[in-house]
Amino acid sequence: MNQPNIVSLTGRPFAASAIALQAIIVNEQEQILLLNSPRRNQGWQVISGGLEAGETILDGVRREVAEEVGPEVRARPLGVIHAQTFHYDENVRFMVGIYYLLAYEGGKIVPGDDMAGSACRWWDPDELDDASLHRHPTIIPWMLRVQLLIPALQLAGVAATLRRLRRWRASA
Repeated sequence: MNQPNIVSLTGRPFAASAIALQAIIVNEQEQILLLNSPRRNQGWQVISGGLEAGETILDGVRREVAEEVGPEVRARPLGVIHAQTFHYDENVRFMVGIYYLLAYEGGKIVPGDDMAGSACRWWDPDELDDASLHRHPTIIPWMLRVQLLIPALQLAGVAATLRRLRRWRASA
């Protein structure tokens, strides 16, 4: 099966791909919010879902956050930190995954929608390196470390971020 195409009004073809959204929420302690659904048994994961027709990427991320961790959660968007193409199944051979970083600003966390009944907790990035931890395939530990540089650049300045990067390199 070939990847579907759409054609612009001028006749230019573009690849058409389904979009998966992953929302990575980081708190002031630089911990990452993860959920673990007892129904899915896929391990700890970030907020994730699909972009719906007519949505922008940011609108889709905000909708997924509200659906999966509650409408009271306030999270400031910081930007896209990673994108990849992957094989979803035989009908969706080329899916684009977009990882969006958000800063937690408050609100009660209540897992809902398809994550209702899930456990949720804040994780230190070092905890995600534990080989015995049952992680969802969308959890990429190196990326979760790199993403912490973005809020650090904004909040603590470039010098503190460079010191942290040197410590991570030394410990690797």
